[in-house]
Amino acid sequence: MRAVISVIGKDRPGILAFAAKECASRNINIEDVTQKVLENIFTMIMIVTVPEDSELYHSFVREFEAAGEAQGLKIHVMHEDIFNAMHRI
Repeated sequence: MRAVISVIGKDRPGILAFAAKECASRNINIEDVTQKVLENIFTMIMIVTVPEDSELYHSFVREFEAAGEAQGLKIHVMHEDIFNAMHRI
């Protein structure tokens, strides 16, 4: 299954590395990533593939969002189907 991850926080070195390490440690593949720094605010959106295991997905969401908070980042993980449904006109 695919998911959309957004990461926002005060810019500093290592944010992309932190997010990539969190994904890699759970065998989550990063398919695409875009990032931008807007007036010292780091923003990133990632498209990832999560193994087809709903418990793994739910634990990843909880743990990744909590780890981001500990790093001073706001991380939001959304299943691709929910993301697509929210953006249909």
